Amino acid sequence: MKHDIQVGPGTFPEAHLIPLSAARLASAKRAFSVRRVDLDMAAGIVTGTPRAGDVVIADVVSLGHHQRLEDAHGRRATMFEGDSIIVAYGDRYAPDQFEAHVPATLEACELVAGGGIAARMIRKAGKARTPTRIAPLGLLADATGRRLNTRDFALPMPEAQASDPLVIAVIGSSMNSGKTTTMAALARGETLAGRRVAAIKVTGTGSGGDLWSYHDAGAELVLDFTDAGFATSHRLTDHQRENIFELLLARCRARPGLDLVLVEVADGLYLDETERLVRSEIFRRSVDGIVFAGADAMSAIAGAEWLIGHNLPVLAVSGAFTASPISASEAAARSPRPVLDRAQMLNAEITVTELAESRCAA
Repeated sequence: MKHDIQVGPGTFPEAHLIPLSAARLASAKRAFSVRRVDLDMAAGIVTGTPRAGDVVIADVVSLGHHQRLEDAHGRRATMFEGDSIIVAYGDRYAPDQFEAHVPATLEACELVAGGGIAARMIRKAGKARTPTRIAPLGLLADATGRRLNTRDFALPMPEAQASDPLVIAVIGSSMNSGKTTTMAALARGETLAGRRVAAIKVTGTGSGGDLWSYHDAGAELVLDFTDAGFATSHRLTDHQRENIFELLLARCRARPGLDLVLVEVADGLYLDETERLVRSEIFRRSVDGIVFAGADAMSAIAGAEWLIGHNLPVLAVSGAFTASPISASEAAARSPRPVLDRAQMLNAEITVTELAESRCAA
């Protein structure tokens, strides 16, 4: 299969390079979204039409919704008006914050994610504040005038497979339905049960919070779409999203002795991009089971039934609603699959490995 997740040399034409001092670059706050980019390659800036993944240095004009910038190590640096920041252009889709697209010019735009995404806001949720405004100075480029783009720094496809782990996906009804909490609880419980676990997030907006949660819960290998060269996954082609999934899964399978890979798919099933990935041939072929996370009992049951109706292997239902024993009881009375709360997963009372093995034996 052809992989297009790495752009490689010569993707963008050379442009007139405007020198930028090393001191100016060093003083700029660097975002999580560009964590894989070798910024030592930056020799200056160029102008032109921005593209998703382009690395941009910008000045903070006015503070709004995001007042801190997450760096590669998870530190959330306080921003001040006049600060210079290094972020990536990208499209964002977040129903509780912003929908935003890569702008057509280098004119002032918005910082639409704390992990460092520059874009033009299309619309926002009612509870979201006005976004932080930034003024791009230019696109970072190497000494030849070639733009630095996150895609050029993707992890390579491994040459060999060293393990054959079980693959369990966590899919949800929406943002904030409890997917990451479910992922972390599963990672913790399976680790306590003596299994070696990896956790990957294949779609979303560049930010380290979910990865830190997986790591803290015991996952020995954590990866996301930024490791595949993308600052965000919104508005990618189906082929690109499937390639991200394939690459990250291959990186896990290249690790000897791994027992389980947990896969988080961002947002909810009603996002067309999520639905298409979940229904893709590579997803069906690769995933051994699914835990569906719902914001409430009704969405949890409806989502699980939708997946089952599309012949996808749902093992259990969980999510934010299980924080309420009352809601969990409502769901358990109607659920086509077991309802697992966080404590059950954390303490390995019921493991997804056991559920998957039972399903295969049935």
